[in-house]
Amino acid sequence: MRNQILEDLKTAMKNQDKEKLSVIRMVKGSIQMSELNKKHELSDDEVIDVITKEIKSRKDSINEFQKGGREDLITKTQREIDILSEYLPKQLTKEEITSIINDVFNEVKPESSKDMGKVMKVLTPKIKGKADMGLVSQIVKEKINR
Repeated sequence: MRNQILEDLKTAMKNQDKEKLSVIRMVKGSIQMSELNKKHELSDDEVIDVITKEIKSRKDSINEFQKGGREDLITKTQREIDILSEYLPKQLTKEEITSIINDVFNEVKPESSKDMGKVMKVLTPKIKGKADMGLVSQIVKEKINR
């Protein structure tokens, strides 16, 4: 994953793709900062976590830009999300997420919303980086509260 990011950085420099170059440099910096904090080179899963946090941050920014009516910033930020998303594993569809959640429910057999932690503990490793965890959490809550 790291090597792919570095190769894309070089390619963006050669192609003078300023937007992609900027985003890749930013994520490279975030990865390096995380490595300093953790005092080891990040695994691919940890790199995916960093990229996921960057995407979440941008989605939050888009919500704020929408409140302010800043279409220019919304478009720019969405392009950054698209670039970052290239580094994530293929995202699961809502149907695939629901299927995995159903399997976990059959395994864990939650009885109330108090068991949400148990469900998420089993579910998270199966879908981490492959789905928006906010959506996953929402689906699990709806299913538990039925």
